Amino acid sequence: MEKTMDDYWDDVADEVSSALAITWDECHKIYVLMDDEQLAIMDGYGYDLVDVSTLRDPVTLLEDWWDRSCGLRFISSVRTNHDDPNAGFKDLIPQFAD
Repeated sequence: MEKTMDDYWDDVADEVSSALAITWDECHKIYVLMDDEQLAIMDGYGYDLVDVSTLRDPVTLLEDWWDRSCGLRFISSVRTNHDDPNAGFKDLIPQFAD
């Protein structure tokens, strides 16, 4: 059975419930940051970080970013994995899902 956008947004809501921050490059990369090391990495890239604990409903902000993003958009969560940094990325809404 193919996933619907509602299914993907449920995945986003589940993941963001334990996230520290969210960020967006204002084009197509939307990240849900799961640990302090990822906060530091994204801050180093110059991304604005939004502390999810300051938001009533972070998913609403993510939906707004999604709607304002270009067609290559995606949402991924990121956890630090020192053995394999690429393994720390989890597709929540992959490119071209919609």
